[in-house]
Amino acid sequence: MSSGRLTHATIRALDWLSGKTLPGSTGPAHQRIGRHGEEDAYFFLRKLGYVMVARNFRSPRRRGEIDLIGWDKDVLCFVEVKTRTTRDVKPAEAAVDRSKQRELAAVAREYLHHLPPSCQFRFDVLSVYYENQSSQPAFELFQNAFPVS
Repeated sequence: MSSGRLTHATIRALDWLSGKTLPGSTGPAHQRIGRHGEEDAYFFLRKLGYVMVARNFRSPRRRGEIDLIGWDKDVLCFVEVKTRTTRDVKPAEAAVDRSKQRELAAVAREYLHHLPPSCQFRFDVLSVYYENQSSQPAFELFQNAFPVS
């Protein structure tokens, strides 16, 4: 078993154990599903070869957060993860509208202040679907999902 699979299995086991022994989660169901989706997204991107460097990055000067930040070869990727239990209403990636894109770009600029100006970067959107009560999600990755002005 590779170390990534072992780590993922260990986290899943600890999640299950904490669900059985700790008081219930206090957040709304959609937030719990979102956190679960971000966790699965992290391991999915690692399996694709991304080198993850940050999770839930926030800036004290900007509103919002970037779910995942990782390197895809020599390109820094700011990844917005959208998790859904159905595709019935609209695709998950549609939630990354212009307003959300501006928010993500502002937070990303804060992160980029700490890197050389020549750093190549892009914005990816990763849709995670848990349909039909499946514990195994389906992923749709949109690389370079939107331009930055």
